[in-house]
Amino acid sequence: MYKLHPPLRNQSSEANVLPSGSEKVDYFDGVFNYLNKMLMEEDDLTKKPCMFIDSLALQATEKSFYDALVCNPQETEPSEIYDAAVLCDDLNRLCLHKRRSSSVPGFIDGNVQKKRRKKVADQTVDVTELLTRCAEAIASGDTIETVQILKMIRTHSSPHGNSTKRMAHYFANAIEARICGTGTEIYRAFSSTSAARILTSYKAYIAACPFHRMSNVYANKSIAKLANGRDKLHIIDFGILYGFQWPCIIQGLSLRPGGPPRLKITGIDLPQPGLRPSQRIEETGIRLTEYAKRFNVPFEYRSIAKNWEDVRIEDLEIDPEEMLVVNSVYRMRNVLDETVVENRPRDSVLSFIQKLNPDMFVHGVLNGIYNATYFLTRFRHAVLHFATLFDMFEATAEHEDEDRKLFEQDVYGRDIMNVVACEGRSRVERPEMYRKWGMRNLKAGFVQLALDSDLMNEVRKKVEKQYHEDFVVHEDNNWMLQGWKGRILYALSLWSPNNRS
Repeated sequence: MYKLHPPLRNQSSEANVLPSGSEKVDYFDGVFNYLNKMLMEEDDLTKKPCMFIDSLALQATEKSFYDALVCNPQETEPSEIYDAAVLCDDLNRLCLHKRRSSSVPGFIDGNVQKKRRKKVADQTVDVTELLTRCAEAIASGDTIETVQILKMIRTHSSPHGNSTKRMAHYFANAIEARICGTGTEIYRAFSSTSAARILTSYKAYIAACPFHRMSNVYANKSIAKLANGRDKLHIIDFGILYGFQWPCIIQGLSLRPGGPPRLKITGIDLPQPGLRPSQRIEETGIRLTEYAKRFNVPFEYRSIAKNWEDVRIEDLEIDPEEMLVVNSVYRMRNVLDETVVENRPRDSVLSFIQKLNPDMFVHGVLNGIYNATYFLTRFRHAVLHFATLFDMFEATAEHEDEDRKLFEQDVYGRDIMNVVACEGRSRVERPEMYRKWGMRNLKAGFVQLALDSDLMNEVRKKVEKQYHEDFVVHEDNNWMLQGWKGRILYALSLWSPNNRS
């Protein structure tokens, strides 16, 4: 635990004067400053894996490793697993067999093959259609046809091409891994990507699109408004990672007339591999403590490294005199659902939050329907979702921007690999539609709070003035929706337990 007792406040300081029109200031520059400070001052970030990838990779593989240790004590060396995954020997042998044999059912040779090639050359290739055909071949168990279509996709895809070619490249990688049965191993290999590389590319993402910024605006200002007049504010953040949401609210609270409240943040996230599972979450606390000190906000931080369904009330040290807010923005999708685990961990987490009886529950979700158990349905929806994301980057970032390429490779490519090539517990990317999350929240005992019209207007104006015209902000049944070209990608809403007096 880290505690900060504030120094004496300088009553003449500009930081204590509420500037005119400050309700329109969101202090998002603080996120960039916080991120830049991490990258400049923490040299070991180049050696550490990104905590998000590292923890999810551990969650995706810990049971398979247990099975390997129990069932096969002579465990394969990690380097051999990685080589097998990357080289994909099974696929190479299959392709070689296909080239040598014309008697395999479905094999196209001779004039028929030449005509097919000519037809493809004469027409504009619809790579999305090829991806769908390839997934249909996988679903039907036709591996030969799968490989044949995959080779066609490879000729029309590239990590350096337009948005469609880039997306197709990463789907082709995932298809190949699925054929070889190496999806989990390749997904785990993403955990070797350095934190510095991920965070540098993340800067390109938050500069290109408004999704995270506008979520911060609405969530943080709603929290600050609710905390007006309160002396103690406790935020429990399920999925805190590096704590990027909180520099903005720290800076905003520092300007409150009469001084800021005592702020306590409990950061909860998945444990990291190794002997110190909470080390990275503790490091987030150190950074936030330093940031709070900079703005003279009295601050306390607690870290909890557990699977979310295992957190208990006694872990949280709740003070009945504090205003309590529970926050979970865009991370609930990584909690396993009832199709994998019988005890329904998503509903368990929501029920636990309701029992905490918070003054407010801030719930942000990635709006997606690529969580179907049936592979082909999941694949089709995933293509539509990621096509939107790649198209968004194409319109808002430079074509040759290296940070854009890194983000596409290390984040979008990683998520596509998990969705397409992993199954069971190994598949940790499991988004649901915001309406389904709304039903889960109602079932858990929450009532939805109305959207704040002033905040919604602020969000709309910022997006209209500062971002590409194809970004959209909508409302639906008290959800704030954000998307690109009419496709809703993110949703955020506020909730209260239905038993609050």
